[in-house]
Formats: sequence, C-alpha cells, structure tokens
Amino acid sequence: MRDVVILGGTGSIGTQALDVVAARPEQFRVRALTAGSNVELVAAQVAQFRPDVVALSTDAAAAALRERLGDDAPEIWGSGGNDRAAALPCDVVLNAITGAAGLTPTLAALEAGTTLALANKESLVIGGRLVTDAAAPGQLVAVDSEHSAFAQALRAGRAEEVRRLVLTASGGPFRGRSRTELADVTPEQALAHPTWNMGRVITINSATLVNKGLELIEAALLYGVDYDAITVVVHPSSDVHSMVEFVDGSTIAQASPPDMRLPIALGLAWPARVPDAASAYDWSVPRSWHFEPLDSEAFGAVELARRCGRAAGTAPAVFNAANEVCVDAFCAGTLGFLGIVDTVEAVVAEHLGGAHVADADLSVDAVLAADAWARRRAAELAGAPA
Repeated sequence: MRDVVILGGTGSIGTQALDVVAARPEQFRVRALTAGSNVELVAAQVAQFRPDVVALSTDAAAAALRERLGDDAPEIWGSGGNDRAAALPCDVVLNAITGAAGLTPTLAALEAGTTLALANKESLVIGGRLVTDAAAPGQLVAVDSEHSAFAQALRAGRAEEVRRLVLTASGGPFRGRSRTELADVTPEQALAHPTWNMGRVITINSATLVNKGLELIEAALLYGVDYDAITVVVHPSSDVHSMVEFVDGSTIAQASPPDMRLPIALGLAWPARVPDAASAYDWSVPRSWHFEPLDSEAFGAVELARRCGRAAGTAPAVFNAANEVCVDAFCAGTLGFLGIVDTVEAVVAEHLGGAHVADADLSVDAVLAADAWARRRAAELAGAPA
C-alpha cells in the first residue's frame, strides 16, 4: 500500500490521479489532498477518499469546507497548505498544481526525501538547478506523457549511449497554418485541442507550442541532455509520446493511446507498472503514424524556450511567468494569439539585457523576483491587469 499526497486534486491531472487511486484501493491510499477553492468538488472527494488532511488555497475556502463537512471533516488547512502537505510523511507526492505556484511544494517534497511524481513542469523549469540539486537520484519521477516516455525508453540503454531525445508534439489545433493565418485565432478555437482534454492554460500553451517549449527545458533538466541533443517533431495523432535515439542508430519509441492515466499510474508506482492502467492498442487494426518537422517560423515558442534554457538562471522563470499573463490577456481579449509569444519574447529579451541572474547565483528569492517582474512587465505590454 502506497500513501499518496495529491497536490492540485481538482485539476485535470489531479482528478485522473484520483481515478487511478479509486480503481486500486488495495495499492494506493490518499494521505492528503490539496486544491484551489472548489469546495463542492473537494467535499465529494473527501467523502470518497477519506484523506487525513485537506488543504485549500484560501482560509475562506477552508472555513467553508469545514462548515460543509461538519463532524466528518478531516484536518483542513488554508493558505500555505500546499507546502505543508508536500512535506507530510508519505510514499509519493504528486504535484499536479498548475504554474509557478508549484515551485515551493516541489522543493518541500524533495527536502522531505519523498518520491516526487512531477506533473507541474513549471516548478522544474523555473527552479532549474535548485530543483535538480535538491533531488536525490531517482527521487524525481516525470508524469508528463512525453517525459514518462523518455524515462521508459531510456531503460533500453546506458546514459552514454544516448544520442538525442526526440520530443513529440501534436502540433495543436493550428498545425499547418502559417504565421499570417494565425493572426485572427480566437480563444475558443485555441481551446479546442484535437487530442488531449486539459486545463485552460495548458490547452492554450499547446496551441502556441509554449507547452512544448516548457517540456524541452524540462527534458534537458530531468535527463541531463544538452539542448542541441533534443529535437522536437510534430506527430499529430499523439500515439508516440516521445523517443530516444541511441548511438548505434536504434530509436526506442514509447507508444500508447493518449490517456494520461498511464503516465500518472507509472508515476505513482514507479518503477513498477500498474496492470491495466490504461487500454493498449489493438494491433490487429491497421494504423499509421505520421511525423513532420516543426514550423518554427509560425510557432516560435520552442526556439525561444531553447534560448531561455541555454541562458538558464532566471530566464526560464521569466519565460513561464510572462506567458501565464499573456494567456490570461489573450483569453480576456486584450491580446491577439500571435501577441502571446511575441510579448513573451520581448519580456525575455529585456530581462536578459538587464536583471538576469545566472545559474551560479540562482536562489528561490531570485526566481520569485524574476517571476514577479515578468508578470508586471508582460501585463504592461499586453494591456492586462498584473
């Protein structure tokens, strides 16, 4: 039996993780659950999973949950609860929080020595070496489908035998469009992802390919691979979640239907596999796979992320923070679709020319200061509230 702490239990990854747990009560138990302020959904989750501790993002939401649950309430925490929950004694912490808010819980779980199943790629991207230095060998387990694919494929050879990582991208809903054809994209169109069912920010990031840029940085940090040795290719059907090419010319691909329950289950049980975590392909049915190069002119986010990753230090934090503000501005109608990455690029360039903190001097305070500055500056450029 594994005791699990789930951070971000009401989001897309969190709810699917709870589905995995619910199907295997003999294997997993929810020790603690954290969420935003959806009191109604959390109350239902508490009734089903009976965690020892629940944490909501605000004290007001925590008070509302206590009142709703009455005598059946577990221990309930408010503001700051994610960090406290991440440090609880357990077997694995699943960090499924969205955005930069996941950084301090990630560091708290690593400091506690717990296995960290990481779905919050932003905490690794912005934390950089602060996170990798804090992690013991094998303590960080990837939950993103692409990085889970890398972890599985990397079992096929030694580190020195790896030539490159091939990171697959669906291409999002606008694959094949030129930059000019992207000018009039609406939020409703950008939210219609052709393959995955995800939250708002991740779905918009997939449309701009910012998400793939974040995954590029995450892959380099997780697996110690140089940025020149990571190639992004477009694979619309999302059957192959990523590949590893070895020095002898062999390429190992991890393929499965696009179902996040598989990498989530693997993250919770790592290094063991969970039987029937998701459906496998029916290989008796004809199937074809298509790959194509990424159009970096139309979708410049990946190469921008590569530049930020090479700069390291606070540059990835600025990339991530500016993008989150620009996504909000786009959804609010104050910024065009192309303006998302264009504005992020402008904020990154300004940062690199001024207050950039290099890797050698990186600290949590420096990351948070860069994050705050980037949000303010992006809001100014995008005409959005900071």
